[in-house]
Amino acid sequence: MDAQHQLLQRLQKPSDRKIVLVVADGLGGLPQIPDGPTELEAAATPHLDLLAAGGVCGLHWPVLPGITAGSGPGHLALFGYDPLVYEIGRGVLSALGVAFDLHSGDVAARGNFCTLDDRGRVTDRRAGRIATAEAARLVEKLRRIELPDARLFLEPVREHRFVLVLRGERLDPGVGDTDPQQTGIEPHAPKPLRSDARTTARLVERFLGQAHELLSEERPANGVLLRGFSQRPDWPTLGELHGVRACALPTYPMYRGLARLLGMEVGVDSDADLTGQITALEENWERFDFFFLHHKEPDSRGEDGNFVSKVSAIERLDGAMPRIQALQPDVLLVTGDHSTPSRLRSHSWHPVPVLLASRTARPDTAQRFGESACRAGGLGLLPGKQLMALALAHAERLEKFGA
Repeated sequence: MDAQHQLLQRLQKPSDRKIVLVVADGLGGLPQIPDGPTELEAAATPHLDLLAAGGVCGLHWPVLPGITAGSGPGHLALFGYDPLVYEIGRGVLSALGVAFDLHSGDVAARGNFCTLDDRGRVTDRRAGRIATAEAARLVEKLRRIELPDARLFLEPVREHRFVLVLRGERLDPGVGDTDPQQTGIEPHAPKPLRSDARTTARLVERFLGQAHELLSEERPANGVLLRGFSQRPDWPTLGELHGVRACALPTYPMYRGLARLLGMEVGVDSDADLTGQITALEENWERFDFFFLHHKEPDSRGEDGNFVSKVSAIERLDGAMPRIQALQPDVLLVTGDHSTPSRLRSHSWHPVPVLLASRTARPDTAQRFGESACRAGGLGLLPGKQLMALALAHAERLEKFGA
């Protein structure tokens, strides 16, 4: 346990005050034209703007300045876990997200169905975001694969995503990603990153060879990419660290997996929409005192390069805010896990807007919720891992430090 966690655990005190963390995935953005607005600034967000005017705003670094954060590290920071200390691959989160019974020693990887050209180069890393039902059919096809000295498990996740789990003796997750994270080149070979991972790398290589044979006649999903090889870690739960009873309300499997890894109870069905997520928040209000509500859509639209659709996704979240506010949370924290500018079609290193509303907040000059207003906000520019401590303080859940 790192020093920050030891301190927060030591300062815990009982409280019935409630915290709501709203994460608009990929919230931060960039202007499409010089001096233009970002997606958040272009959106009509009257409810978030009103909260900003009465609360305190700022920007946060999900990891460090200049570092582009994945969704896992970005969310871990928001829950108060230093992402440089608590590293986890996407595979474990994907497996737990579909409630796979992940054993100690299993190696899990996140898979994408992809499109390869006739020279084996990646032309679409997501195979056109094929439907979940189509991915399930392809997963069933790949279940014919047999590997020596290891059991292979495959589960569909959502759209083009699936999870691969290897179970056997002396498996090590130290295998490099095969996903090149760009198009126009061939997938990477599964290289062992340390000597103990050679067996795992050989098994992955056998799997990929058979998978590409089985998918060779398929279109558009005629290949697979793997990343995030990992094993389940033994980490302290959110309740142990922060003294909260935590309820998670994500629909995407990876975030459900992260919530389960940190000991949160998942309180919403995976097929719920934003309205259903808010309904689950209302239904679980009396049972918990910390709520994590995840809105995936801004990130997806940003990765699609669709500025207008990302604006609309942010506006949909704003439209849901009155129902959240009607519950009168003692602390309401609204932010993102990273920036996903539609101009870049990917995650980026840009700091993320953050808004904190509480009766103990000291209002600043921000009158709107957007990057420019947040840059001058009272929270300043701070590490994302410090936001949880601020939320706990405003919920009066921390004792004084020192004499």
